[in-house]
Amino acid sequence: MTDSFDTTTVGEIVATDFRAAGVFEQFGIDFCCGGRRSLADACRTAGADPIVVRAALDTIAAGSDDAADDVRQWPLDRLIDHIVATHHAYVRIALPTIAHHLAKLATVHGERHPELARVTAAFDKLRHGLQQHLMKEEHVLFPYIRELATRTDAHPFVSPFGTVTNPIHMMEREHREAGEELRLIRELTNGYTPPADGCATYRVAFEELAQFERDLHRHVHLENNVLFPDAIALEQRSSSGSFDV
Repeated sequence: MTDSFDTTTVGEIVATDFRAAGVFEQFGIDFCCGGRRSLADACRTAGADPIVVRAALDTIAAGSDDAADDVRQWPLDRLIDHIVATHHAYVRIALPTIAHHLAKLATVHGERHPELARVTAAFDKLRHGLQQHLMKEEHVLFPYIRELATRTDAHPFVSPFGTVTNPIHMMEREHREAGEELRLIRELTNGYTPPADGCATYRVAFEELAQFERDLHRHVHLENNVLFPDAIALEQRSSSGSFDV
């Protein structure tokens, strides 16, 4: 890992070993929407000491030889199943729960903490956007990728989108928008730190927000850095008539 520090991307590192996500989060390194940056560049952007980051990554790498950690080796249908069952399911459960808690906080504590109104508004925008986003992935993009991945003939394949890169670019843009809303919420909540006069609901809601952001980082990483590039490459092979999986 240290030999390719200047060229290996953070997305590739997390794809190889998912435990690296925890290391990057510790140092404030964006591995999902910023997953195509080299590790060296990501460290510079985050203001992280590259020597310390490399040491942390080497430590987790030394502790596992399990090829199952490398999601790049998974079949695309397995990866899609994991994204939907793990991350989409979590988002659908978490969104209404967090929204309810934030609305309660704004009602009870909004006068003393006016920033709660902005937090609630930002989360509502995030919630509505993600609900539509999941539907587009599950009913349009993912079925097309599944069809690509399970084809057994060598005939050129015509995409209903012109090319799969079109809906992928839309999904990536929506990922960035979701990330921006969460960055605003994190800033408004001082890193999800409840105030001294915060009640139990305050603490619970902020813990939920922190967990939601961690899950979204992993969710977006799997799509932006693993699923989408593989789908583009697979479509290109299929459309050229050199179908090979």
